Amino acid sequence: MHNTTAMLLRRFATLWQECDPCAPPFEFTYSPREQSAREAHLDRFLEAVNSELHRLPRTAPERQATQERITAAFSKLARSALDFEERHLEVLFERGFSRVGVELAQAARRFDPAISAGDIFQASRNAWVLNGLQLLLGLPAELTPAAFAYSLLYPYSDNFLDDSNMSSQAKLGFSERFRRRLEGDEISPLNTHEQAVCDLVAMIEGQFGRSRYPQVFESLLAIHRAQEKSLLLARYNGSPHDVDVLGITFEKGGASVLADGYLAAGALTEAQAEFIFGWGVFLQLGDDLQDVQEDMRNRRLTLFSQAAGHRPLDALTNRTLQFGARALARLDDFGAPGSEPVKELVKRSGVALLVNAAGAAGRLFSEAYLRELETHSPFRFSFLNKRRKEFTRKQGLLTRLIEAFV
Repeated sequence: MHNTTAMLLRRFATLWQECDPCAPPFEFTYSPREQSAREAHLDRFLEAVNSELHRLPRTAPERQATQERITAAFSKLARSALDFEERHLEVLFERGFSRVGVELAQAARRFDPAISAGDIFQASRNAWVLNGLQLLLGLPAELTPAAFAYSLLYPYSDNFLDDSNMSSQAKLGFSERFRRRLEGDEISPLNTHEQAVCDLVAMIEGQFGRSRYPQVFESLLAIHRAQEKSLLLARYNGSPHDVDVLGITFEKGGASVLADGYLAAGALTEAQAEFIFGWGVFLQLGDDLQDVQEDMRNRRLTLFSQAAGHRPLDALTNRTLQFGARALARLDDFGAPGSEPVKELVKRSGVALLVNAAGAAGRLFSEAYLRELETHSPFRFSFLNKRRKEFTRKQGLLTRLIEAFV
């Protein structure tokens, strides 16, 4: 797996260098009048969610009714403002995604009564990526023991290693013991946090025997190596030119989703592994643009935080969009029945992530670039930023709603 990861890393680093920093073609373009109409639909959806925040469910029937109302409101928004068709909604609501989110939240709270709503949501994001891969591979979208365990390993491992309040010695010690456990060694956990990590690895072992599915555990070790390298990007005070920011970013993003693929199917073809690695890189780049302002404040190196403040992020964002289009073209290698709407959602979500992230970090772009990019968003950036701030102030109520479902 180490050789596979290194090969894929070289392949996608070369693809990155080949990508043009000019604007790519977009599937959708919206006039100001169309954006205004779609914003009205989004406001009605937000009003529906806001209403639910002020009447939290207390019983199982109430929770079911709340979920049905929110689902109906989102379906209306998706059709009228997001260009979704029935086949896309069928993927989201009838083929497992919404069910998996609730199942994961409830299972996570049973596993750890103290886990936060934020950690549950982070775990859900990974589970949904894994669900998408299940459908692309011709498998049902479901929360398997391995899917649950790997999704929770992020809050338990990645967030621990990113915690600026933890000493380097504590991080290195945890990382060493975690690696040994992934290799199959029995270790003595030092605390409840390490015990939880060991229990999650055991869940994966229960579904995938080590001797029969060696690539599953090799992929987990690959993301662990990438996590360790990514520690170099946190609060780095030396010259950014001394760190391979692109290589570390690509390796972490690609390896994390490649592990999803092996945990979904147990084994992958070379073509499947190549697409999945590239998708992971694209998602990592999208997350890095989304977090660029926070990363700048925390002195965390990414391709975007490294460039921000020195030059507009226009060309870097274009190159990322071009890279995503070429990486996601490999979706053609997946031909499972019913996978077409899944492919469309994968492509759309990646572009939407980049466009929305750029709108939220507008001060880091040229005005001309933002004006052009905004025409490919169903909503104006100023509108989205205002609504985002309004809902940020309601974070406590949103957390309480999640807790009600958990």
